[in-house]
Amino acid sequence: MSLRSRVARWATATVAIALVAAGCAPAATETPGGTEPVAGGTVTVGLESEPAGQFNVHVSGADVAASTLRGIFDSLVSQSNDGEFHPWLARSWDISDDGLTYTFELRDDVTFTDGEPFNAEAVKANFDHVVAKDTASQYASSLIGGSAYDSTEVVDEYTVSIHLKRPFAPLLQGLSTTYLGMISPKVIETSKDQLAAGGPDITVGSGPYVLQSYVAGQEMVLVPNPDHTWGPEDADHTGAARPDRLVLRFLPEPSVRAGALTSGEVDIASNLSPNDAINLENDPAYQLQANENPGLPWSLFLNHDHGILTDAKVREALMRGIDIDSAVQTVYQGKYQRAWSILGPTTPNSYDASLEGTWPHDEDLANQLLDEAGWTERDSDGIRMKDGERLSLNWPTATAARDARAILADAFQADLKKVGVDLAREPLEVGAYLQALQGGDYDVIDWSFVRSDGDILRLHLFSGLAPIQNASWVNDPQVDEWVTQASESSDPAERAELYQKVQQWAIDDVAFIPVYVPTTLVAAANHIGGLTHDISGWPRYDQIWTTKQQ
Repeated sequence: MSLRSRVARWATATVAIALVAAGCAPAATETPGGTEPVAGGTVTVGLESEPAGQFNVHVSGADVAASTLRGIFDSLVSQSNDGEFHPWLARSWDISDDGLTYTFELRDDVTFTDGEPFNAEAVKANFDHVVAKDTASQYASSLIGGSAYDSTEVVDEYTVSIHLKRPFAPLLQGLSTTYLGMISPKVIETSKDQLAAGGPDITVGSGPYVLQSYVAGQEMVLVPNPDHTWGPEDADHTGAARPDRLVLRFLPEPSVRAGALTSGEVDIASNLSPNDAINLENDPAYQLQANENPGLPWSLFLNHDHGILTDAKVREALMRGIDIDSAVQTVYQGKYQRAWSILGPTTPNSYDASLEGTWPHDEDLANQLLDEAGWTERDSDGIRMKDGERLSLNWPTATAARDARAILADAFQADLKKVGVDLAREPLEVGAYLQALQGGDYDVIDWSFVRSDGDILRLHLFSGLAPIQNASWVNDPQVDEWVTQASESSDPAERAELYQKVQQWAIDDVAFIPVYVPTTLVAAANHIGGLTHDISGWPRYDQIWTTKQQ
């Protein structure tokens, strides 16, 4: 799972994460049975996890919160799968020449599902909530600019301006996410202490769905917002949700989700395993989508701050010593591609394809680098020694589950043992894991991070953002300059060039080792139509319908 999902499951809100190659165009599933879209019926979805304690999207950094609550919370703008921005709750916007003021002309026909009007005051209430000290927002506040954000001004009833202290180019992308979605200002005013726990009268937005019920550990039930007519301009369907009920069932095991689909208990199964996906792909009763996630691939972060991995030669030896191609192909059976860069290929306007194929597995080079680094002796287990110290690296993890990543870890451990490196993966209780993460008490740590903007590199490499996101504890003034300049530039070409420099540097420095590009594997029964995905690779439920009418 991603870092956000992992921390969100086990940590409290106060320890939430601190935080041009275009993506593929959305591909809707074929219209089931050759029919046109229809309203009615129930659509049941099997999901890997739930947004327990993460219903406050202004605080949560969890993928599951963004994906499951998207249908409840609308945003000012939308980002289509080609990376372009389109009107949503804002009809239009204007950016001042100095990049310090974004002025939005809002729709005047929107209401929240509790009857509260959507207007400039509502926008201000939301963004004031995001940046309020007692909200303790970290990810959403970073999306609105972090320290670059100044204030939100009500210009008139349906005009609002965001003022910045310095330019922040990723602002529109942040405003397109669920994390900066619009919550009813009445709820913010009267029930903000209940936002994280959520509930039908608390989790209130203006979206195409309304939260009808939530049973922790079991399911969420969403019903249509009958008044909704203001979907994103780039959407095929902008009205109320078509199904009478959308049931999100929480089924943690992928094999259980796949089985629930084939037994008819669910209509859509998300986050499938590659094996289950292959089986369903070959069954004409089902349709399969494989959608790569933009942002940070699943990667091994190498701690630059202390210990053995302060030596760049040792870091490079690790990168060349593990056989990523073989491991990813074996474990994911061709459904995930191995990563060559610290950005995924579908990250708009930033991916550097020239890195592909430039650092293949090379056991001989790994041995040479370790020899050059002075690790020339061996103990009785074949592990390298230097000045009496064993070349042993610790890799804490917050779960002991035998998931696919654990199988990858086994393969990497075996590869590195061949060159004399002991890589010890250590399962920890949640509290101990978070303590290690916060204190940098590890050599290797792992996660992925979904975001459709190259600014994700700033969050993971800027020196001032260690611990947590900058998990490699990188401290390089040149990198700081590049990622800051990219965040301030309004020129897409300049931003792309800077992000390519950062990607090249990160591979040369071995800031972390990208392993594979996370891919959302979703299967649906053939009576489901309109199944598309957003730019994050997550399924969209605002467009779906079913020909199976109960």
